[in-house]
Amino acid sequence: MNDSNEAPTEIWYDSASTRLFAVERGRGPAIIFLHGGLGDHQASTFRVGALARSHRLITPDVRGAGRSVFAGELRWDLLADDVVALMQHLGLDRAIVGGSSAGSAIALALALRHPQRLRALLLVSPVYAGQDAGLVPAQRVAFARMHEAGRRAPAEGIEAVLPLFEALPPPIRDAAVAMVRRFDPASLAATTRWLASGIHPFARLAELEALSMPTLVVPGTDPEHPAELAERYARTIPGAVLGDPSGDLASTIEVFVDRGQPPSCQQR
Repeated sequence: MNDSNEAPTEIWYDSASTRLFAVERGRGPAIIFLHGGLGDHQASTFRVGALARSHRLITPDVRGAGRSVFAGELRWDLLADDVVALMQHLGLDRAIVGGSSAGSAIALALALRHPQRLRALLLVSPVYAGQDAGLVPAQRVAFARMHEAGRRAPAEGIEAVLPLFEALPPPIRDAAVAMVRRFDPASLAATTRWLASGIHPFARLAELEALSMPTLVVPGTDPEHPAELAERYARTIPGAVLGDPSGDLASTIEVFVDRGQPPSCQQR
């Protein structure tokens, strides 16, 4: 058992002519966990850092976020291939891969594009229902607000996006503001532009029927991450299990990857 508070190891690796950043902590089976929009690896550590007690936890700064500076056009296939490049850099043929919010969509894009690379798939607070379904109203509003703030960041600095965090509880808000202040403004603008584009990582939900790796789906708890969408994922992906969003996420994942089924889950 490893101490989840041990100092992380910094990782720099190249993918598609871009220098990208990640950290790893712990030892054991590898888990790569991807953060959502306007987050970086620290957001992943906040959600699932305790996994480093029993696993090799790898938390990238997704291209365009944190120290992975990138101001170009983002695509789901590019972000999925970045995960492959990270695995190749670390000498991993396969890994457990997951993420939260937009990070779950990158993990899903990887599962559809490179299924042989995944030992298991972790989808936390999924966002996207497929291009044919589009975004729900709450998602359109949230992404538009991000884009409006993000497009001003290159000229006005990171302060342009700080109002997006005002509604958060003070401790979480302060941590989020401290995190985003370290972002590159042009990279942040690229990320918010991409999110606002409304491009989904797959065309139709039925495409998820092709997935065959063990899959855990944990519903979101807000209008931007509808619980009903997670339930549809779990019904569509063969053998997927639906986790309890009120439980401790790291513990839920630990039990799932060790035993194949988390506590308080439903087999689909």
